[in-house]
Amino acid sequence: MAKIVVFNQKGGVGKTTTTLNLAALLARRGRTPLVIDLDPQAHLSAISGVTASDGRDSLYAFYQDTKPLGQLVRDGNSGCPVIPSHLDLSKVDTQFGKGPQALYRLHAGIVKENLNTERPILMDACPMLGVLSLNGIFACDRVLIPISADYLAINGALQVDKTLRALERVLKKPPMKRFVITRFDTRRKMSWDIDKKLRERFGAEMCETRITENVSLGESPAQNCDVFKHAPQSRGAADYTALLDELEAAGFLL
Repeated sequence: MAKIVVFNQKGGVGKTTTTLNLAALLARRGRTPLVIDLDPQAHLSAISGVTASDGRDSLYAFYQDTKPLGQLVRDGNSGCPVIPSHLDLSKVDTQFGKGPQALYRLHAGIVKENLNTERPILMDACPMLGVLSLNGIFACDRVLIPISADYLAINGALQVDKTLRALERVLKKPPMKRFVITRFDTRRKMSWDIDKKLRERFGAEMCETRITENVSLGESPAQNCDVFKHAPQSRGAADYTALLDELEAAGFLL
């Protein structure tokens, strides 16, 4: 099954929202993924109801104490097992450097415990190119890049693409990429202009599905749940259903 990292070097583009809702929908379809929160802000962990009391209960223990990943898995409230994050994860960059051993550490942990044999893995990466996000990229075989529909996000998308192309020289197998537009407002001409520019730039790597600006997507995290539990008939739920259908049809989850 696929190992997918949801990544963008720009914050506020919907990485956590995308990871949460794709994971929840996969679980509802009987393909429950393992979710790994790689962001020290731990928003995904909090929404999933698996807040770590300290670093020893989080992914940080894997890096600091070489604790097996399987011992850190907790049941999330969206029906998915979650390896939670903690603010202590922000120390990883300074503690372990950026050598090959550090960058492949998460990959090695997943392989050692066969965590990816029967289920997909979704990783929510932090919005910064450091050891944690690189661990996600080096561990994955798919990268999903959410891009919010604003002009600053175009530069962010180009930077991510440049970064991933540079990493292709050192990755054993370059991951498949898909870009998806989020926070899309059909009423704004700017949204359509950005959509056109991104499709001209990234072509077939752009998802046809757009995640539209939707109240339910904003409300559901405040309720500590995914949009399918909060508002299953909403436009947000419909958009993420369409996105997962598109990714499955493209072989992105295999």
